[in-house]
Amino acid sequence: MHSSLNFSAKTKGKGKISRFLFIFGTRPEAIKLAPLIVKLKDVGNIQVCVTGQHREMLDQVLQFFSIVPDYDLNIMMENQSLFTVTSKSLKLLEKVIKESQPDLIIVQGDTTTTFVGALAGFYNKIKVAHIEAGLRSFHKFSPFPEETNRVLVSHIADYHFAPTDKAKENLLRESISEENIFVVGNTVIDALFMGLDIVNRNEKRFYDYFRFLDFSKRIILVTGHRRESFGKPFENICHALKEIARENVETIYPVHLNPNVRGHVYPRLSGIKNIHLVEPLEYPYLIWLMSKSYLILTDSGGIQEEAPSLGKPVLVMRDVTERTEGIDAGTALLVGTDKEKIVKSVRMLLSNRGEYNNMAKRRNPYGDGKSSLRIRDIVKRLLD
Repeated sequence: MHSSLNFSAKTKGKGKISRFLFIFGTRPEAIKLAPLIVKLKDVGNIQVCVTGQHREMLDQVLQFFSIVPDYDLNIMMENQSLFTVTSKSLKLLEKVIKESQPDLIIVQGDTTTTFVGALAGFYNKIKVAHIEAGLRSFHKFSPFPEETNRVLVSHIADYHFAPTDKAKENLLRESISEENIFVVGNTVIDALFMGLDIVNRNEKRFYDYFRFLDFSKRIILVTGHRRESFGKPFENICHALKEIARENVETIYPVHLNPNVRGHVYPRLSGIKNIHLVEPLEYPYLIWLMSKSYLILTDSGGIQEEAPSLGKPVLVMRDVTERTEGIDAGTALLVGTDKEKIVKSVRMLLSNRGEYNNMAKRRNPYGDGKSSLRIRDIVKRLLD
């Protein structure tokens, strides 16, 4: 159970020079900040505030990485709107910041929690560090609201930790001071390696969990949840997956909890023998399954970044992506939500080993697993 606002006594750290307040609210943020939370513990006093913008999916990651929040705003409610998430989080963060008195607020990515956390820091004249800064699709409403959140945070934050040179270039074009931009790679790779190190100690548990899959066949992992795909685009995706099911493959689709997703997926794909619709997977099960998959169909940003480190080609089911580095590097292919393009691309990778290897063996442009170490050293230098 979570109280509406839980303050822990351990926020009163003594003998620490610097106080860091991490503010996040969704599973992807928690995953990408977990390795940095670990690394910054030897630099200063760590405080963690979760908004609970996502609830169950967030809690799974907190438990897996042994992160115990100092503050839990617990804002999530059924059918919550962006107005609700923004207003409730901002009001509650006023009290959190007054209590915690951080020297630096750290936010990650592009969620509404990210934007509100940065805004709360600005209102309190506290420096803000933005992890994964500079991503741009250059389409205001795609992804929505993430693209605009990213832009707004960039013009609030004091320090910008960009994953790639291209992200840095995007920030420079928006007149962000170069001396405050640091190219460090993406912490999601750090988290992936941390997570795989844990799950690989007991692989039998995971084979038992996925015993309904025929691992003698090639596994296709599918994830999809973007707001801009609600409606006709999701219909197209489902029709494509039905066509792909004619191949000698096993398709597994962890279906997002959003009713706009489930309302399309279950009526169209239930009952097909080699399409397995499952509940959203906890992070350790997801990364283990990624490591066993042949290829991945997704609209997830994190998976676009993680999969190349596992040698898995990614087909991106979006019309535009802010993660163009993967497209440029050849680790990912943008297929949109067009049924024919999705089916054609999957069949090409299934039938042409040369094309498959051409994607699978490329270097991951998003990082080497040492991003959190770089950020720690930079933060320490800045604060000193």
